[in-house]
Amino acid sequence: MKPSERRKARRLATQAIYQWQMTKDNVADIAQQFALEQDTKGVDLDYFRDLLFGVSVHANELDAVYSPYLSRPLADLDMVDQAVLRLATYELTRREDVPYRVVINEAIELAKAFAAEESHRFVNGVLDKVIKQLKK
Repeated sequence: MKPSERRKARRLATQAIYQWQMTKDNVADIAQQFALEQDTKGVDLDYFRDLLFGVSVHANELDAVYSPYLSRPLADLDMVDQAVLRLATYELTRREDVPYRVVINEAIELAKAFAAEESHRFVNGVLDKVIKQLKK
């Protein structure tokens, strides 16, 4: 496993999670569509699938972990921010093989790439509080 392959998997997974949130399409169909239509060279496809399917199966549980730390109601959360927070919270709670600092850094980079201008600060603040809670 190369870090760059996981980074690319996270980028694709963020886009796929966003699509799932917006369309409510079948996750397996979205995964197949991404495998066929996106450039998957250098992507850890197993990790991509784990993130996409894991987030879709556990979305309500993941939302319950980070939503207490939101500065606005969950229903008002931007869909890109929600995709990034769900993905990062999934990694923090279900992927113990990934150091939390890596998860937070990657989430900040995803927010910078896909979300509104200051979203990375918002995501960082929420995830910092999630980590403090999980470490208790």
